[in-house]
Amino acid sequence: MKIVRRKSRTVSAGTLGIGGDNPIRVQSMTNTSTADAAGTLDQIRRLAALGAELVRVSVPDDASADALPEIVSGSPVPLAADIHFRADLALRALDSGVAKLRLNPGNMTRRADVLEIAHRAGSLGVPIRVGINSGSIPADLRKSMGGVTPESMWAAARRHLDILEEAGFPDIVLSMKASDPLLTVDAVTLAAAGCDYPLHIGVTEAGPPLTASARSAVAASLLLAAGIGDTIRVSISGPPEQEVPVAWEILSSLGLRRGRPRIVSCPTCARTRIDVAGLAGEVAGLLSGMQGDFTVAVMGCEVNGPGEAGEADLAVIGTPAGVVLFSGGVRLTGEVPPEELGKILREGIESLATRRGGSS
Repeated sequence: MKIVRRKSRTVSAGTLGIGGDNPIRVQSMTNTSTADAAGTLDQIRRLAALGAELVRVSVPDDASADALPEIVSGSPVPLAADIHFRADLALRALDSGVAKLRLNPGNMTRRADVLEIAHRAGSLGVPIRVGINSGSIPADLRKSMGGVTPESMWAAARRHLDILEEAGFPDIVLSMKASDPLLTVDAVTLAAAGCDYPLHIGVTEAGPPLTASARSAVAASLLLAAGIGDTIRVSISGPPEQEVPVAWEILSSLGLRRGRPRIVSCPTCARTRIDVAGLAGEVAGLLSGMQGDFTVAVMGCEVNGPGEAGEADLAVIGTPAGVVLFSGGVRLTGEVPPEELGKILREGIESLATRRGGSS
């Protein structure tokens, strides 16, 4: 299956290109108190190490705005400031050097405020994401358009886009999110047909890790397979460090991004000769945060193992003779003693990361 991406205009968040021919960008968001600059920077660095290319921080109050200059200066990746209700906080965030703003039309409603923010952002070359959430659609649109629908979400977006366009502001990213994956897909598809702005995709209020990962994968895969989407966030209730690997796995599974290692493991059955789940967990831990375009397989028996060994860069297979390792389809060892398996795996993965390192 060949995915042909929708053509959008390009905007830049600092040095990070979004849209156009740029790769689909992986985002996340801190959940620390932004007023705690040190704690927020620690989390940003962890997210960046996992592969987040842009991180959003909420700026709900003056103390958070006070901390922004320190956070911006110490961040290894461009930052987006998430602003609700108060235009003055958006202006302060811009003055602090953030690379991007996120505004919610549902609670930033005064035209004069939006025009002032657009003027300041334009003078600084900072893009604005118009972020539509299904839970904050203006009441008049809900009443006139039958509730929260793809059409009312697009109408809410169009209102804000009109103001920014009136101000001559072109550097816009748009998101259309709901907790319902299919409503999200329909709303984003409508927006994709109605404008050429880069689209940030994701499911809002998606739930705890398992639920959020499934819902996000459903919505993102339907959109990305149709060529729609320029940035992605997987929203999870809990530590945001859980979000980034899921986003990368979605993109990698669709062949849209490489540069992060992949793990393949069998579901186990009565033929299983090794602790597949335990070994797969160990491998996943070793791969966490690594860069490199390679695949590691953990297979429990000789039925599917040889085939996977041929396709993987490094494979661990349980056989009647014990655990054996393959590299690129070539058997590396005789039976591996259990006490040496962890060390051999670690060395093999580190070697692959060195040879196949880098992201795309």
